[in-house]
Amino acid sequence: MESNYDLVVIGSGPGGYVAAIRAGQLGLKAAIIEREALGGTCLNWGCIPTKALLKNAEIVSYVRRSDEFGLKFDGFHADYEVAMSRSRRVVDRNTRGVRFLLRKNNVEHIEGTGRLVAPNRVSVEPQGAVIEAKNVIIATGSRPRSIPSLPVDGNRIISSRESIILTDLPSSMVIIGGGAIGVEFAYIYAMYGVDVTIVELLPRLVPNEDEDISAQLERSFKSLGMNILTGAGVTGVQTRPDGVTVSVEQDGETQSIETGMVLVAVGVQPNVEDMGLDAAGVAVDRTGIVVDEFLATSAPGVYAIGDVTGKMPLAHVASAQAVTAVEHIMGMEPQPMDYVNMPRTTYCNPQIASFGLTEAQAREQGYDVGVGVFNALANGKALAMGETEGMVKLVVDSRYGELLGGHMIGPEVTELLGELSMTRMLEGTTLELGWTVHPHPSLSEMLKEAALSAQGRAVHM
Repeated sequence: MESNYDLVVIGSGPGGYVAAIRAGQLGLKAAIIEREALGGTCLNWGCIPTKALLKNAEIVSYVRRSDEFGLKFDGFHADYEVAMSRSRRVVDRNTRGVRFLLRKNNVEHIEGTGRLVAPNRVSVEPQGAVIEAKNVIIATGSRPRSIPSLPVDGNRIISSRESIILTDLPSSMVIIGGGAIGVEFAYIYAMYGVDVTIVELLPRLVPNEDEDISAQLERSFKSLGMNILTGAGVTGVQTRPDGVTVSVEQDGETQSIETGMVLVAVGVQPNVEDMGLDAAGVAVDRTGIVVDEFLATSAPGVYAIGDVTGKMPLAHVASAQAVTAVEHIMGMEPQPMDYVNMPRTTYCNPQIASFGLTEAQAREQGYDVGVGVFNALANGKALAMGETEGMVKLVVDSRYGELLGGHMIGPEVTELLGELSMTRMLEGTTLELGWTVHPHPSLSEMLKEAALSAQGRAVHM
């Protein structure tokens, strides 16, 4: 370990390691400090292993519908432990890839816990060393949010951290929280035969999405046999050796649910404790570390990126912030972050993808709102795939055809979001999107048809 660097990054998640690599590319002498595995929560405990499990769940769903495809299975058994083992292999490959990229870009990997001693000084424990840095980027991420009424014990009441390595599934599961984490695990568990109940405090599932998307997801999940309780709050839990009793209040009435296990999925909280932030003069508010549009904190030469800023707890947001922060350090005048038009994705089945304003938000902001809609049921590729639940909904400014938001639910819609984001970035309108010839048959045709729908010109619906 050397003692002087141009940049020291604390934390190696999708924000931290991208920042370190970009710094290396630009010729900075950089080091990254990580106390656990490279890749942070996303690669090790979140994004990557859940997507591996979701792929397994998708395959199981096709087997359960095998008659539809003329397939017969005798004595079919879905081994969740094997699915879990596969997800860990995927994780290992990704973390090895990060290690290679850091070496390739001459970034020093320091194992330990980094803490600020001053704006340009970082201590590393347990070694006890103090290193100097012209600039520091804090990328310590987040952890599952806990609430007093649902104490996680790692046994009967678990968080997403425990659920990602759970190999022995219970016969039933109550999931507290109907956001992205909750609905992704709900789909996985339901496909493996778990009796799933989702309890969401707000009036609908995925409450940050457009209302039409929430309604479609709820219909889809109910068709899979899930029990959905929205506008409901947990008032108490009682654990037993063989399960948990969950008390839920909904519409003024309380019911008790007997279940094998409870998953608490009520969001994340930033890792800002015991970081030496006060000593370095780094301001913190109730959401996380306070940063400006280029991710600079209140302390000179100190930046913060990713979940620790409390902006949007998404891996691609952290990576984008990383590049912005490093290029700002280099004086390259990067574009400030645009969180309104940041892509948002949820990988349950049907998938959810969105950016920009919902219809309700656009109306609240005074836009002359137009809407273009196209249903997956009218798309030839979706029909051929046997995946017809879903829709594309475009929210537009009726005067100019400007895209204000895009909201999708259906097969592989997370792969379609890039086109809408690009259209928005290039200031394209529904006219250009509707003009663009899309391949047939393809799911992307739903984007063209939704754009035409906003102009009253949809052809296939």
